[in-house]
Amino acid sequence: MDLQQGIAAVRPPCEKSRAQATQRFSDIAMPLGSLGLLQDAVAQIAAIRRTPRPSIAKRAVVMFCADNGVVAEGVTQCGQEVTATVTENMGRGRSAVCLMARHIGMDSFPVDIGVARDVQGERILHRKIRYGTANMTKQAAMTRAEAVRAVETGMELAQWCAAQEYDLLCGGEMGIGNTTTSAAVTAALTGADVQTVTGRGAGLSSEGLERKVRAIQTALTLHRPDPNDPLDVLHKVGGLDIAGLAGLYLGAAACGLPVVLDGVISCTAALVAVRLCPTVRGYLLAGHRSEEPAGALLLRELELQPFITAGMRLGEGTGAVAAVSLLDLVFAAYDGMPSFAEAGVEAYQPLT
Repeated sequence: MDLQQGIAAVRPPCEKSRAQATQRFSDIAMPLGSLGLLQDAVAQIAAIRRTPRPSIAKRAVVMFCADNGVVAEGVTQCGQEVTATVTENMGRGRSAVCLMARHIGMDSFPVDIGVARDVQGERILHRKIRYGTANMTKQAAMTRAEAVRAVETGMELAQWCAAQEYDLLCGGEMGIGNTTTSAAVTAALTGADVQTVTGRGAGLSSEGLERKVRAIQTALTLHRPDPNDPLDVLHKVGGLDIAGLAGLYLGAAACGLPVVLDGVISCTAALVAVRLCPTVRGYLLAGHRSEEPAGALLLRELELQPFITAGMRLGEGTGAVAAVSLLDLVFAAYDGMPSFAEAGVEAYQPLT
């Protein structure tokens, strides 16, 4: 399935199934709407899976790992070599997202889509497009063809997960410098001021933050990415991890799978996917709101409300995995609670 085939395959979620799930919540013995956004999410998953009694028992988080040439501009606290180290740690199942995922019965798949050196680990999926992107302050981050390949790689992995009969996917990432590329992509797609969408990432000093803002402004001025062409934005100022995530979300929608988003990198990729195919929005659930400045703006652009507002900013997919644990709890009530009639309780009536 290439990019255009993927876009053509996405169809709107089933509103009949959503209505049936909503009615089920009205029938079970608890106050109407009392599980808030979480019960809305169950109804959305029902619509996506086209059944009023969906399951999220088999789920996976797919983490795209890639390096960013803009690190040469001093926009990060640590060096580029950390990307490979953490990727290999993911390959051993020892990173935060892998441990959290394992705790709730979720599989985790690290993907080398663009780490700057070869990485080892039997759990790592090797899909390298190139050894990191170029420094976007000097030249385009990647070619347009490479951006398309990265998106299609994410789509291929979504198809693979669907073939393995996963019920739900989360996207994660690892890439030193990727809050710089995500801020650049966000500014290019939304027209927001660079300073408004640029944060300290993993703990940048004030001087470092100034360098980061300058680097993004330099890249945007040099390349003038077209906000109406998401692929133009991706290849000029994006990252391979962002492109892979965008493809995962688009591919998941094409395969009828719900996606729980993580933080600012994940939401940047989701905005790319939605700009490529607006119908993808109906397949996205916001796990949490990132502490990065662009986090709230991206959620508004995506018209999504997050389950969790906890000051999280680790990345990797950890916020999405945490949100899935909440979905497990609400599914326990949805699947197991008696109806008002079964419990012998008078049903609540909607307020007028």
